[in-house]
Amino acid sequence: MTYPSEADLLAKIPTQLFINGEWVDGENEPFVVQDPSTGGELARIANASPAQATAALDAAVAVKDEWARTTPRERGELLRKAYEAVIERRDEFALLMTLEMGKPLNEAQGEVNYGAEYLRWFSEEAARITGRYGINPEGTQRMLVSQHPVGPCFLITPWNFPLAMATRKIAPALAAGNTVVVKPASLTPLTTLYFVKILEELGVPKGVVNVVTTRDTAGVSNTIMEDDRLRKISFTGSTGVGVGLMKRAAEKVLRTSMELGGNAPFVVFEDADMDKAIQGVIDAKFRNIGQACTAANRIIVQESIAEEFTKRVAERVSAFKMGRGTEEGVTIGPLAEAKAVAKVGELVDDAVAHGAKVIVGGKAGEGEGFFYEATVLTDIAPESKIFREEIFGPVLPIITFSDEAEAVELANSTEFGLMSYVYTNDFNRSQRMIDQIECGMVSINTGLPSNAAAPFGGVKQSGMGKEGSFEGIHEYMNMKYSAMPNPYSN
Repeated sequence: MTYPSEADLLAKIPTQLFINGEWVDGENEPFVVQDPSTGGELARIANASPAQATAALDAAVAVKDEWARTTPRERGELLRKAYEAVIERRDEFALLMTLEMGKPLNEAQGEVNYGAEYLRWFSEEAARITGRYGINPEGTQRMLVSQHPVGPCFLITPWNFPLAMATRKIAPALAAGNTVVVKPASLTPLTTLYFVKILEELGVPKGVVNVVTTRDTAGVSNTIMEDDRLRKISFTGSTGVGVGLMKRAAEKVLRTSMELGGNAPFVVFEDADMDKAIQGVIDAKFRNIGQACTAANRIIVQESIAEEFTKRVAERVSAFKMGRGTEEGVTIGPLAEAKAVAKVGELVDDAVAHGAKVIVGGKAGEGEGFFYEATVLTDIAPESKIFREEIFGPVLPIITFSDEAEAVELANSTEFGLMSYVYTNDFNRSQRMIDQIECGMVSINTGLPSNAAAPFGGVKQSGMGKEGSFEGIHEYMNMKYSAMPNPYSN
């Protein structure tokens, strides 16, 4: 791996809005993107106004019909070239994500591969959009069912996976024949801007992809969503924000995809392979410094093995190295911002006040940057906030259970239902857990289940709709039924 210098990389990243194929300045004062490891400035980014949000939608609307008429192969080839370009610039993307988001470089490399896979997957799915044809039961008509682009889409991406969340939305939207307006998170807009620059270099037509970076999130989002020409919104973020967006979407009856909060249980039964379970919980909890909606939030361990499990996990966690993600051997990078550190600290302090024991960590890092120590807690009281709320940080709370029925009850004791993890060597038990846990995804004996070929999404207050897989492209299409006379009927 050959990483460029940080200065050289940042010098080539766009800092303007991308509207109708042109890079333009924002009408509001630029805002600062921070390096979360130091709190210092990485770049100053264009700050879009509501009027510029309208201009971006104007551009998307103007070319929607032309883009929808392109062949699936044309759209697929563009996405395939984008995949190849991202892989070719793997080291640049990895370093950029580490700089603006904080994750260690090896994890950033993993996200490059993961994010690029959505480009490759949907480049192939573009040519596999199908419908069906048949005769109605009465034999009086022929039925044609076809798929059509939904129309201009508004894509709102989060800060924690700045490449993968952009490609996971942009790729299926373009593959299906839609034009888009993308609003990346203001904490980490650089990766998305660099990706869109690559699309520009590859010849994406003007107006097909537009990007508005802004600190006026409400003004820009409301302006776009109140426009009658918008046809779909896709959002990844907190449940609270998602509920507000769904209310506004309901007023316009917009197609909606929502990937919201999570509070994933990680259930370990006494018959589990202990080594695999420990590695799995490390992967599922501490990937991305715990800042993932799929992160294992509640580690639910059978009583008979809880002491050994806790001891061995604590040994692993105590060996973690905290620091800037570009440093050799770093396991735990910074959190996204100062208020994230405060939030994690509040959850840990509340748990301790309710009787929890700190086995490892338990406090914010000293010095500059937004760090919190990798932490292991035991004796979690059900009334603790950490039992109910999404942590979004490197804190591993261990809860014990006695039997399978209690494990299921604990796993389901949340309004969220995105991801769950189960470790057991009993095949029948694993099938029962799949049936009984209320969530959109279950991971059996693995801590890293996400894949571009798999349908990603949750139930309950974790959202609606699926991203990835062949289901992902249908989120960006309308199904149309056409009736025609049967030429053989009387």
